[in-house]
Amino acid sequence: MKHLRTLTYVSEVARRGSIRRAAEALNIAPSALTRQIQDLEYELGTPIFERLAQGMRLNAAGELLVRHIRDQVADMERVRSQIADLSGVRRGHVALACSQAFVNQIVPDEVRAYRARYPLVSFTVQVRDHAQAVAALVSFEADLALVLQPPPSADLHALFTCRQTLCVVVRASHPLAEEEGPVRLRECLTHPLALPDRSLAIRHHLDDALARRGTPFRPAVESSSLEFLRNLALREDVVSLQVPSGIPNDQRLVSRPIDERDLSPMTLILGQLRGRMLPVAAAKFADGLAASLNDRYGAA
Repeated sequence: MKHLRTLTYVSEVARRGSIRRAAEALNIAPSALTRQIQDLEYELGTPIFERLAQGMRLNAAGELLVRHIRDQVADMERVRSQIADLSGVRRGHVALACSQAFVNQIVPDEVRAYRARYPLVSFTVQVRDHAQAVAALVSFEADLALVLQPPPSADLHALFTCRQTLCVVVRASHPLAEEEGPVRLRECLTHPLALPDRSLAIRHHLDDALARRGTPFRPAVESSSLEFLRNLALREDVVSLQVPSGIPNDQRLVSRPIDERDLSPMTLILGQLRGRMLPVAAAKFADGLAASLNDRYGAA
């Protein structure tokens, strides 16, 4: 495994952009790390880094090598999981990038259920929105991404898709809570709005719909935190917009779907990096998560 250690060193220098910072993260001496990089460059017969005044940057050869490194590390994780399977003990690690809308119920439920069956599997859950989650797949920081309406990407392979109708979220004493069933968007716009900001897919979806209708609006409050917006809605008569999967079971809050004539449903996608062979633990978790999402919401 010595060669894999050297490749890990290269990847860390590329990530940190500095021998010193990479050495600190790896807990080795900078001189030892420099020697490892120089030995590898000698073996390859070419430099893989540009030495700059402010640090280290991969050159074209280095970019090729780092892509190879990521493939090698991913393959090793898959082999380790398969070896663990052969011994009858499910081990491994699952790295998931997901939108905020799924951290309240879906992801905790699924991680708990999976770990109840396979307690030796560990998890990393990163809260990333649409574009950032796809970037995490490409950089091998995540095995899976669970996101709302990610931008079109040749790198994303969808394992499961379904539709999520946007809902208004208000406190129980709000005028919009007095009725049931779908609510028209024009009714929502007559109240102060507490909306996700433009870093979140929900806001992009709303902005596009209102731009097509030529409807001006100005939020009273904007935030990148869906949890903050829900808590604000508990405290004053604002209207927030969220998808059903992110709305907690709280009797103090009332949610109503927005009429689909005004706002089309959003697309929920569970995906992985196209062409990547997932580690066993991640593949099995993806199967279970897809089945659970299908039970909850149905496939698109």
